[in-house]
Amino acid sequence: MKLVERELGPHHVSADIGCHLFSILPPFNIGATTMGYGLGPASASAFNVPAAKRSISVLGDGGFWHNGLASSISNAVFNKHDGVTLIVDNYYSAATGGQDIPSSRAHNPRRKTNNSIVEAVRGVGARWVRQIDRTYDVAGMRDALREALTTKEPGPKIIVASSECMLNKQRRERPLMGKAIKSGERVVREKFGVDEDICTGDHACIRLSGCPSLSVKRTDDPLKDDPVAAIDENCVGCGNCGEVAEAAALCPSFYRAEIVHNPTAFDRWVDRLRAAVIGWFEARRNRGRVLLYGEGV
Repeated sequence: MKLVERELGPHHVSADIGCHLFSILPPFNIGATTMGYGLGPASASAFNVPAAKRSISVLGDGGFWHNGLASSISNAVFNKHDGVTLIVDNYYSAATGGQDIPSSRAHNPRRKTNNSIVEAVRGVGARWVRQIDRTYDVAGMRDALREALTTKEPGPKIIVASSECMLNKQRRERPLMGKAIKSGERVVREKFGVDEDICTGDHACIRLSGCPSLSVKRTDDPLKDDPVAAIDENCVGCGNCGEVAEAAALCPSFYRAEIVHNPTAFDRWVDRLRAAVIGWFEARRNRGRVLLYGEGV
């Protein structure tokens, strides 16, 4: 939304109750009004007038099933509201602890889950509907939002942004991963980091991402006055930082590493080969460095 705002200018954003409401805080500062649970698009109905820009409303999947389908979506369809609605479909009522809801992907023997939000909004008459199955695709989300804000098609434009809540995903997968590692299985875990030598310390990644795992730290490089970006141990490996860097054309200082548990003989051979190649390049680079006072002089 910030990338599209940079292209098309600011739009009125009606927020809703849920985790996404934190977007009203820095670094995003997105969200002008909050009315009630599932009422983001309903509050935006006040802007259903001819205008140069469309309003944007955001609500979560929990709010959608609570009363958003009737009071927000069907109301927008009935009144031919020419606005944009973004539904955050993260598979749970995540803000209150991760309870299952009608659209949850989990199999619940006591509940009827896996009910499609896309089918529900089309069922009440919505025609312009887009579903993004991986919301960490920042460029894809940007393009869908830009299309919704600029299309000539009248009526409500609905984007269903579907990706599992990363915290709940970690709670679900970590016990399974721990069990597999303990039993001796080969398990690959992704982790992201920042190359201090490449990072310039402009902190654009922090301003655009807002990830709570992104922080800053001092560097020993005497040529850098500002602290560099750093990723702490709270990183869940979602890859959003790299996606933001690509979509926003930021510096290429982010890297992705694979941590291999219970490596095979081939894994160990590849590790030795990589270490030898990297070591050769590092030695060549160090030979060309200008030594500063105190570095072996």
